[in-house]
Amino acid sequence: MQRIRLRYTKRGRLRFTSHRDFQRAFERALRRAEVPMAYSAGFTPHPKVSYANAAATGTGSEAEYLEIALTEARDPEQLRVLLDESMPAGLDVIEAVEARTSGLADRLTASVWELRLDGVDPGEAERAVAVFNAAESVEVQRRAKNGLRTFDTRPAVAHLETHSELPDRPTDQPCAILRLVVRHVTPAVRPDDVLSGLRAVADLAPPVPAGVTRLAQGLFDEETGTVTDPLAPDREAAEAFLTADPTAAAKAPA
Repeated sequence: MQRIRLRYTKRGRLRFTSHRDFQRAFERALRRAEVPMAYSAGFTPHPKVSYANAAATGTGSEAEYLEIALTEARDPEQLRVLLDESMPAGLDVIEAVEARTSGLADRLTASVWELRLDGVDPGEAERAVAVFNAAESVEVQRRAKNGLRTFDTRPAVAHLETHSELPDRPTDQPCAILRLVVRHVTPAVRPDDVLSGLRAVADLAPPVPAGVTRLAQGLFDEETGTVTDPLAPDREAAEAFLTADPTAAAKAPA
């Protein structure tokens, strides 16, 4: 059985696709592309697809991950192209590697987010970010199944700064852009929780909902404060295999 790991996006209007909607679209794409999927046992077999830390509905993303299991070996790049052609524009399959290591989910320990705050002056956002970063604790409330839950967002935020990039659409209104690195902790701290924290400690209140995009997710490097590529170990393992056996490329499946 071959396992393939895929990176895909949620762009434009497709950011409003729920995870369940994406699952249905992806399973249709698997059928259209005639992927030789492995199926679970039982009365209702389903394709063996493992999703990892999917972004919330309404959130754009450049770095969503999943893993599929195949009964027949396929070339990862050719498989990626077939699946991408079978998916709606905006749900783009942009990378595929053969799984040669274990624990993909264990390598998703942090995310890099971009928040676009229309109507917010960049100078005001910079002041609020400084207040947030200086705080030892930033408590917010979120409504859960059992009522309001209070938790501290500050420990999860490894990095928060304003960004100088200009908005990608012309506007006469001010627009502040934030970049943040958030550790995947329990309870999960989401970008909207960080916005609630900025409102609580610095009275930063965007007049319209923020545009939220996940730029990357992977293993958080405490020394550098960066988020590493979770598929890199699989690529490195594949390169090492080809180096050890130069004839392996000629034997690779079509």
